[in-house]
Amino acid sequence: MPMDLKVGDVVELKKQHPCGNHLFEIIRTGADFRIKCTGCEKQLWISRPNLERRVKKVISKEQ
Repeated sequence: MPMDLKVGDVVELKKQHPCGNHLFEIIRTGADFRIKCTGCEKQLWISRPNLERRVKKVISKEQ
């Protein structure tokens, strides 16, 4: 069953980005996700199974 990830959620990944940050914001969902590093603002595409495997913690967007 897929994880409940929404646009605007911030996720903490197990491995860090080359800039040293662990937190990424979800920009687009679907079969592939577009995520943005909250440190350097670099955007990248990642497949759903790959992202779900790498997620350590989900931080929902604040309402």
